[in-house]
Amino acid sequence: MPSIQELATQAKEIANRLSIHKYDIFGSAVDETSVKVDQGKPDQVKASQRSSVTVRVWNEENSMGVTSTTDVDPNGLELALKTAYEASFFGVKENVPDFSPEATAPLAQQISEKTPQVPVSDLLDRLIVAEKEVKDAHPAIASVPYNGLAQRDIDHFYLNSDGAVRTEAYSTASIYLYSKTEEAGKKPRSAGAFRMSRGIETLDIAGCLQETIDKTLSHLNYDKIQTGKYRVVFSPEAFLNLLGAFSNLFNAQNILDKQSLSTPESLGTQIASPLLSVCDDALHPDNVSIATFDGEGTPTRRLALITDGVLTSFLHSAGTAKRFNTQPTGHANIGAKVSVSPHFYHVFPGKPAEQVYSLDSAENVVLIDDLHALHAGVQALQGSFSLPFDGWLINHGKRTSIEAATVAGDFLDVLRSIIYVENEAHLTPSGVCSYVWVEGLSITGE
Repeated sequence: MPSIQELATQAKEIANRLSIHKYDIFGSAVDETSVKVDQGKPDQVKASQRSSVTVRVWNEENSMGVTSTTDVDPNGLELALKTAYEASFFGVKENVPDFSPEATAPLAQQISEKTPQVPVSDLLDRLIVAEKEVKDAHPAIASVPYNGLAQRDIDHFYLNSDGAVRTEAYSTASIYLYSKTEEAGKKPRSAGAFRMSRGIETLDIAGCLQETIDKTLSHLNYDKIQTGKYRVVFSPEAFLNLLGAFSNLFNAQNILDKQSLSTPESLGTQIASPLLSVCDDALHPDNVSIATFDGEGTPTRRLALITDGVLTSFLHSAGTAKRFNTQPTGHANIGAKVSVSPHFYHVFPGKPAEQVYSLDSAENVVLIDDLHALHAGVQALQGSFSLPFDGWLINHGKRTSIEAATVAGDFLDVLRSIIYVENEAHLTPSGVCSYVWVEGLSITGE
């Protein structure tokens, strides 16, 4: 792929030749290597280089056309601009997307740091060792059927005909381990863990395999749970999965499409317990997949979504911000239609809690570690959910694995029923979050 400056120069020359006066281009490139092992032997090795470029062109009537390509040499770029221009005459006539007013604003920080990739043989050796350590931890652990170790280099860029030029580059590495047990007369039990970092050398492989072992062993002695209402504690990952499933709550495009639990008038209303605060922070120092600008070139920032239980902000693209008479927030993804999505959640305590709770002294509390079947068990437009989960029943520090159960409720009721948000933050793939305590959720046993 040519450099961003070369691409900007080529695009300007081709646009002038085609008499195109307004255009923008967003592109990304990913160079990834990943491995999987099975019973101490290599099972899968993948190496890929993926790139995509989205080109938008506005015609003299201010209609817009969009096309995408993976070919960014001069011929490919010319074809993309020409195709997008031709498509612009069939574009929408109302609420036509436009350049972000912040596409040329200074970025809060520049990201251009890549970590040297290690050889594939090194990835395999590390994963084989990790798999073996998990299997050898206990006779009941029969296999680690799902595992993977990956490293990737990522580049993003944005440019437009008004002179905006953005670029960022970074590296990530990740590992996941998911074990399975086999014991005579008992059901198979499983557990897993995931870690990410900016490179293989800083990846916490030891922490990932130890968490996998600890969780797996904690599920060996399981028992049924009686159906009823319980005080529930969501692990950071479980709470963020639930929050992500109902992200339409903050999504301005969903609100305009009437596909949200919120309305424009919801801003400033109390939607959650005052003990809860939530931000979306693409620039959070713990965010490995950091983003300094969105698909429209808008700089990202820390955005307060819920402050002490009050709905404070929506996620905006340039188009939704214009219709809401506000500023874009750096959450746009461009394509055939501009969409809006969060980057990296940060969930933390709001107002101080009157009572502090602890899992060490809790009585008859359900700790939900992992939620399943979110694609099927969430009714995002109704706000309801019914989801199977992995977790434990906790009594005075003793954990008993729950054989099989589902948790059900209304998401807005969950937010209003929060009785405690712990102070300690934990890093997950989708954000930083504390353990969240909720009063009176319905648990259905097997």
